[in-house]
Amino acid sequence: MRFRGNKRFASAVGLVLGLLCAVEAAKVNKHKPWIETTYHGIVTENDDKVVLDPPLIALDKDAPLRYAESFEVTLTKEGEICGFRIHGQNVPFEAVVLDKSTGEGVIRTKEKLDCELQKEHTFTIQAYDCGEGPDGANMKKSHKATVHIQVNDINEYAPVFKEKTYKATVIEGKKYDSILKVEAVDADCSFQFSQICSYEIVTPDVPFTIDKDGFIKNTEKLSYGKEHMYKLTVTAYDCGKNRASEDVLVKISIKPTCKPSWQGFNKRTEYEPGTGSLALFPSMHLETCDVPITSIRASIELETNHIGKGCDRDTYSEKSLHKLCGASSGTVELLPAPSSSANWTVGLPTDNGHDSDQVFEFNGTQAIKVPDGLVNTNLKEPFTISVWMRHGPGSHEKETILCNSDKTDMNRHHYSLYVHNCRLILLLRQDPSEAENYKPAEFHWKLDQVCDKEWHHYVLNVEFPTVSLFADGTAFEPFMVTEDYPLHPSKIETQLTVGACWQGGNARMAQFFRGNLAGLIIRSGKLENKKVIDCLYTCKEGLDVQLPEEVASAVKVDFNPNQSSLTVEGEDISAFEKVMQHISYLNSRQFPTPGIRHLRISTTVKCLNEDACVGVPDAEGYVMVMQPEEPKISLSGIDHFARSAAEFESQEGVTLFPELRIVSTITREMEVDAESEAAEGTDDDPTVQETVVSEEIMHNLDSCEVSVEGDELDSEHESLEVDVSQLQQRALEMSSSNLGLVINGVNTMANYEQVLHLIRYKNWHTEALFDRKFKLVCSELNGRYISNDFKVEVNVIHTANPVEHVNNAMVAPSFINPVHHASGDLSGHNLANAHQASVVPSAATIVIVVCVSFLVLMIFMGVFRIRAAHQRSVRDQESGKENEMDWDDSALTITVNPMETYEDQHSSEEEEEEEEESEDGEEEDDITSAESESSEDEEGGEPEDQQGTSRQQQLEWDDSTLTY
Repeated sequence: MRFRGNKRFASAVGLVLGLLCAVEAAKVNKHKPWIETTYHGIVTENDDKVVLDPPLIALDKDAPLRYAESFEVTLTKEGEICGFRIHGQNVPFEAVVLDKSTGEGVIRTKEKLDCELQKEHTFTIQAYDCGEGPDGANMKKSHKATVHIQVNDINEYAPVFKEKTYKATVIEGKKYDSILKVEAVDADCSFQFSQICSYEIVTPDVPFTIDKDGFIKNTEKLSYGKEHMYKLTVTAYDCGKNRASEDVLVKISIKPTCKPSWQGFNKRTEYEPGTGSLALFPSMHLETCDVPITSIRASIELETNHIGKGCDRDTYSEKSLHKLCGASSGTVELLPAPSSSANWTVGLPTDNGHDSDQVFEFNGTQAIKVPDGLVNTNLKEPFTISVWMRHGPGSHEKETILCNSDKTDMNRHHYSLYVHNCRLILLLRQDPSEAENYKPAEFHWKLDQVCDKEWHHYVLNVEFPTVSLFADGTAFEPFMVTEDYPLHPSKIETQLTVGACWQGGNARMAQFFRGNLAGLIIRSGKLENKKVIDCLYTCKEGLDVQLPEEVASAVKVDFNPNQSSLTVEGEDISAFEKVMQHISYLNSRQFPTPGIRHLRISTTVKCLNEDACVGVPDAEGYVMVMQPEEPKISLSGIDHFARSAAEFESQEGVTLFPELRIVSTITREMEVDAESEAAEGTDDDPTVQETVVSEEIMHNLDSCEVSVEGDELDSEHESLEVDVSQLQQRALEMSSSNLGLVINGVNTMANYEQVLHLIRYKNWHTEALFDRKFKLVCSELNGRYISNDFKVEVNVIHTANPVEHVNNAMVAPSFINPVHHASGDLSGHNLANAHQASVVPSAATIVIVVCVSFLVLMIFMGVFRIRAAHQRSVRDQESGKENEMDWDDSALTITVNPMETYEDQHSSEEEEEEEEESEDGEEEDDITSAESESSEDEEGGEPEDQQGTSRQQQLEWDDSTLTY
């Protein structure tokens, strides 16, 4: 039993020893830990735990086996996993062992990850066991496994547009598939959150839409007339439904449908008179819509038909214009402006304005008779008829412009100019003294100008049997000439008429003209040459162009005769546009006619592809000629003077305007700034002020008329005269009548002054003449600008005998008339002259008579006083001798009233002073030699007066006892 027991004990011990040996054998670290070769992980930006696939677990074969459950075995550290090691630079991860015995571990972030900076991380990892023994000797490492970790994004960023503003331009009338694209970006790293999933137009009620890709298109056809520009607000959303941080502005401009046209010029151009040439199209360019053009041609027309007689011309009388143009002799104006010397046009309607030419209207019922003797035309000699005419389509009857016919008994037309069926016809009947055979009698011209309702200038040079017609400066030959017999001999006088033809047999007018006429002139003995004709027709306004040197050879420019239109042709568009930019308007008149001048540009182009060639519409505008500063013509000088009757009756007569001065001024408004106003101490509003400044200017005059105020001139004993040679030297003419005289002709104000200084008034019978009044008026541009009425009063001084009026000093002579002073139109002029003391001669005559009478009276009284004093002294001496006994008057009392002597003397002195004052009037300043002598006599008589005064002063009134 003991053995058996021992045997059992021995078996147990052996088992224990075996287990211990096994344990000992297990403590030997023979194997490396084992991990997977590749790991894939995911981590979210805002998380630190990485989810790996497969999980991180390290295995080690050195770990002890697990036996039956009945056995409890404690593992040693040789089978445990002590840690994981990550290899790589700046790896933001770390590996942590969760269970050493099982080898389970995790990877987590060491810092916050940013997917936008790095979306993926790759590194290697190793596992290591705990080694042998307590000090971990013989530690084993596993192989390196690759770890791929993806950082998952969170939607932290909102979409942002790439541009601050989007702009696009579209042409009206089209629907676009895409107008423009807006684009937003998202800073998130993931596809889900970084992608823009939709766009939206925030602005309501606009004809546009946007798709998910940001393309904007219009939903309907756009109209430039409805809206020039649309402004849209657009936003964006990412796939995480985040809206853009800021919306974006989209501007879509609507452009009109491209139409080839002239662009870049102002339709209204203002022209200030006196400024020279003014560029009309300084910034003009041609829009061709990108169509290739090979050549271009443009016509520019300046429409001036409504201004005067077709354009702006000098509005002097037609006779003056002929002189200015070189036709200085033989001209007779049949339609002059109405005046005192030319009054046969008074009844005709005119344009009622002086800004432009004066024209006469004939309505088919009006005509005038030209005074007899005004025109003396011999058909055998050359002569010229010129006229301005505006005529439209009318009846088929003859319409007479000018007619010379029998005055009585018969209806024969000697010569006439008339219109018939839009033909201009000149009739010339031969002189009866000629041989009776056929000769040219009617000359016919068929012209469109006759009936186009526009102004045209016609000049007919007649040198029988040939007649030349110039219409607007262009020569035309008659298309038909008819012949006729000469007139029969007759002693009947002829009548010259305008606007109809006088029928002497019926004593009435016939063949009335319907239209407008102006400037009807007959010039006898001369033919107008082409230079004069062109001068008469040329306008003072028109188009002008200064070709730049660099384009002069590339562009061709042609003008019409009156420069109212021009044509430009070229192939280079750039050079063509430069020429257009240098086209200007010019008006050379000092005082142009204000108003509108319309402009029209007509353009034709040629293209490489004629089928696709463009058409350029006409461009229209206008030039506004501003109102010129109107001159104020002022006449000044001596307006009241007196001359002796002998001067009026002398051969020279009396000069009416010896110191006349003609001045013309214009008034300008000038701006004065606030600084100058402040410097002058003005307390007005400190803004730009306007002040009126008068400025003297020089210009011509064309007429001055001297008319008589009151009774007309009596040619038998009075006249107005002027030196004709002086007039001829200045190319001036004079006409006179019983109403006065008129000086005509275009000349300077200085020359008119010199001529007016020479006008003299003569009167051969001045016995009943006491004064004469005259009025002077000057004008410019045929009455457009008229001066003030300068009135002059001339008094006649008659020689008087002062002795006849000694006893009637206070009675005015019978030839003295009351004087009415003429009010001067201008003030401030020095009227002093050699006859200054003779102003108001009627009063001067009174003063002279009174002074002479008073002198005679004083002499008479002085002599009387001296004689009386001498006689008194003689009597005293004789009485002293004869009377030996003196009178005893001691008891007498003599009472004298001193006031009685004083009042008598004072009243007589006052009466004399009143008489002298009433006689002298306002002429107290006029001192004559007679007055000087009388004053000396009065001084000589003073001692005697003083003695009388001293005697009166000895008698004083004793008023001490009076009570008041």
